[in-house]
Amino acid sequence: MSLFERYLTVWVVLCIVAGVLLGQFMPGVFHAIAGLEIAKVNIPVGVLVWVMIIPMLLRIDFGALHQVKAHSRGIGVTLFVNWGVKPFSMAFLGWLFIRHVFADYLPQDQLDSYIAGLILLAAAPCTAMVFVWSNLVKGDPYFTLSQVALNDTIMIFAFAPLVALLLGVASIAVPWDTLFVSVVFYIVIPVIIAQLLRRQLLLKGESALKQVMEHIAPYSMGALLVTLVLLFALQGNAIVAQPLVIAMLAVPILIQVLFNSGLAYWLNRRLGVVHCVAAPSALIGASNFFELAVATAISLFGFQSGAALATVVGVLIEVPVMLLVVKIANASQGWYNKTSDK
Repeated sequence: MSLFERYLTVWVVLCIVAGVLLGQFMPGVFHAIAGLEIAKVNIPVGVLVWVMIIPMLLRIDFGALHQVKAHSRGIGVTLFVNWGVKPFSMAFLGWLFIRHVFADYLPQDQLDSYIAGLILLAAAPCTAMVFVWSNLVKGDPYFTLSQVALNDTIMIFAFAPLVALLLGVASIAVPWDTLFVSVVFYIVIPVIIAQLLRRQLLLKGESALKQVMEHIAPYSMGALLVTLVLLFALQGNAIVAQPLVIAMLAVPILIQVLFNSGLAYWLNRRLGVVHCVAAPSALIGASNFFELAVATAISLFGFQSGAALATVVGVLIEVPVMLLVVKIANASQGWYNKTSDK
């Protein structure tokens, strides 16, 4: 893991502090930035998201889809958890904790927005960081590559309908036009750009592709951190007034990560899948594409919405929680292999 990846939580905390302070001292500047929109898509954030996402999508080889058959059971488990369990379990946890357990301690006018942010966070599986997690559990790289390529293909078509369905179930108004624009702007166009760029770089050889990815990776993390500063500059008043909001939003996110990773791990064991596939399957099954979630939340609900804040909390706890899952998967390998051999 790079320095940014290893200490992502630390950088996020620093961005929270910097954003809140800047927002208190220069509110006019950040409100002006928030107003730079076209079709409800914030232009500065749109540029930053492209800088975040395109380097990640550059890793994806859609040609790896032919390898899906070689790992059919692991692929099936991951798809089931990613698309059939995770978004719905998060919607339930959001309803349980935001509308009931913590409802009296949260701003009443933001309850629906918080739930919407949690749904957006869980509606798309992670694209890039899963390669790091897979490497840490010595996962099969061909499984990870083919699984991510398949998830990205599904995401292009399923993200918008799934989000709309769950927002509708939660009785939250669905701005279809903005959701459609967000999917095109934050998924379809970046995927096309990344694949065209990948093809051109591969004409010069694998080394050229690898060199470019290593060169632009820091820009991806840097863009994420700048986006967080903007978000917290506009969220500062709410956070100062109710600092425990972040902790309360973290509870359903933490539970859903542990639940879904555990479910994927157990299902793979029951189906006799080897550990080098089961471990990355559990990690992919639990991970979230938080960059997409943050961007879509801003487009749909605005910088100062509870939805945007909820997605940022996902960024805050992503690394420590996923590292915990990595540690559990590695520590339980002997038990897993012994059990799956029976």
